[in-house]
Amino acid sequence: MMIDVRHVHHQEAARGFDTEALRRNYLVERLFEPGMVLLTYSHVERFVIGGATPITVPLALESDKATIGSPNFFDRRELGVFNIGGAGKVSVDGVAHALGHRDAIYVPMGTKEVLFTSDSADVPARFYLLSTPAHARHETKVVRIAQAKKMLLGEAATANRRTIYQMIHPDVVTSCQLVMGMTQLDEGNVWNTMPCHVHDRRSEVYLYFDLMADARVIHLMGQPTETRHIVVADGQAVISPPWSIHSGCGTRAYTFIWGMGGDNIDYTDMDMVAMDQLK
Repeated sequence: MMIDVRHVHHQEAARGFDTEALRRNYLVERLFEPGMVLLTYSHVERFVIGGATPITVPLALESDKATIGSPNFFDRRELGVFNIGGAGKVSVDGVAHALGHRDAIYVPMGTKEVLFTSDSADVPARFYLLSTPAHARHETKVVRIAQAKKMLLGEAATANRRTIYQMIHPDVVTSCQLVMGMTQLDEGNVWNTMPCHVHDRRSEVYLYFDLMADARVIHLMGQPTETRHIVVADGQAVISPPWSIHSGCGTRAYTFIWGMGGDNIDYTDMDMVAMDQLK
C-alpha cells in the first residue's frame, strides 16, 4: 500500500498556482495500478481517496498510523467503495459482497478487515475508495446501480443532459457524513454543473472515468472571480475545496463519481453562482 499526503491551501495562495502546482495539490493522478492499493490523504475534510486493483490475490485496506492516526483504518472512519472495473468482491469482516460494474458498498466505522478481490485477472475490478471521519457505526450496505435514486437533469440544447445516481445518500444509505453518487452524461453532452455553485460547508472529490485514452475533461475550479482549470484523464480524481467552483466540460460524454464530506448531508446545500459573476 502507498499513501500520499495533500495539505490545505488558502484560496488566496491558490490564485498564484501555475499548472504544475494546481495539479500537484488538487489532482490525484495515480489511483489504479495492478496489484496495488494507492491512497491519498487530503487535509481537506480529512478525505482518504484511493484505488484498489486486485489481480490474482486479495488486497487489504490497511491503516497508516502516522497519517491516519489509528491502528485500524476504520477506528474512526467510514468508507464508500465503487467498482468501475470488472466484477469483483469486497469482503467486510469475512462476509463477501459481490460488486458488478458501477455497484457500490458502504463500509461503516468499527469494521476490522476489508479485502478486495477480482473475479477475473483478465478483466480485474477497479475499486474506487473514498473515506471520511465518522462518529457512529451504521450498517454495511451494498447499493446496486439499479437501486440508486435517479435524477434526470439538463437538456441537449445546453449540452448537459445527464443522469444523477444518488447511492450513498440519506434516501438510500445511512452514513455519518459521507455522501456519494455517480453522474453520467448522455452521448453528445459534455457540460456538467453549469451554472456552477460553491458550498462553504462541504468539500467534494470528483473521479472521472470511462473516458477513452485520447479523451479529456476540463475540470473548472477556483473562486468564481478567479477560475482555473485542470485537464483530467480517465481514472483520475480532483479534490475540490469548499471555496472552489466544481464544473467540467469534456471532449466527449463522460461519467464521474462525486463524493462529499462536511457539516451536513444535504445534497441540495449549494450557493449558486450567476454566470455574470464568473471570470
